[in-house]
Amino acid sequence: MLGRRSLLALIGGPLLPLPLDAADFPVRPITLVVPFAAGGPMDLLARLAAQEASSRLGQPIVVDNRGGAAGVSGAASVARADPDGYTLLLASAAQVTIPPWVNRVLTFDPSRDLTPVAHLVDTPMVLVVPARSVVRTVDDFVMMARANRGDLNYASTGVGTISHLVMETLKLAAEIDIVHVPYRGAAPALYDLHGGQVQGMFTGTGSAAAMVRSGKLRPLAVTTTSRSPLFPDVPTMAEAGWPAAEIVVWAGIMAPAGTPRIVTRQLERAFIQAILAQDLRARLIRLGADPVGHGAKAFSELLERDLALWQRVVLASGVNVE
Repeated sequence: MLGRRSLLALIGGPLLPLPLDAADFPVRPITLVVPFAAGGPMDLLARLAAQEASSRLGQPIVVDNRGGAAGVSGAASVARADPDGYTLLLASAAQVTIPPWVNRVLTFDPSRDLTPVAHLVDTPMVLVVPARSVVRTVDDFVMMARANRGDLNYASTGVGTISHLVMETLKLAAEIDIVHVPYRGAAPALYDLHGGQVQGMFTGTGSAAAMVRSGKLRPLAVTTTSRSPLFPDVPTMAEAGWPAAEIVVWAGIMAPAGTPRIVTRQLERAFIQAILAQDLRARLIRLGADPVGHGAKAFSELLERDLALWQRVVLASGVNVE
């Protein structure tokens, strides 16, 4: 074995020791900030992934729900946290790639202040209409909107949210005029959709599944490149003839910028192993999510594409959140 002096001679310089907290990471519990209230799909994803990842890291991962401002408040708190790997964010487009274009009073720069760790899942959105509607395809929906320009309504979970902007993407592609009605969450929006107060909505497949199964809503198409296991008979937007509305709705782990790479690598490995674990993978698929398990490099490339997409959509549609 080489002694220290021999090794120094070979590499031509002194050995720089890693900071103790990075080399030994983790030595205490990790906080995973979920920028939404407890009980929703993102919260459930966080708790399932945290449980699996903590067993691989040897330390608890504590979920901290910090809702408000479509999740931007929670994301900002992580962006301001110490870059030591002990404060993480369960991020989605609503906190990272959409706010720079829709929120003029954003208090942090997601691209500058957060760093990608692991891309966990993609979640298909599905275009749904009331089951008693005459609309049976995306083309039917577009034709009805064109025939009733400005007289139809669509629901979303709020201004600037993913369900809002996916419909804006379809509106731009189809050149239709349909009025946006924002709600505080998917549940009241879907209830009014079933009641006929609004005529359509993009929502997560997991959110819509129960009402589709009970015959209250009709799914027209999903936004992913392949069909959803929850709705195997429902075409993709591309199959329905509208590839412009093919949107990846992702969720992943991010850390404060400046977190040592030796730390983010350990987190990356733990969360990827967690999300691809057989039992958790099967459970997530039943909930409507598609486990991905991509590392920081692929996640970073996804974020760049997503940022450019929402810039185009927001500038073309004029969406703004103060």
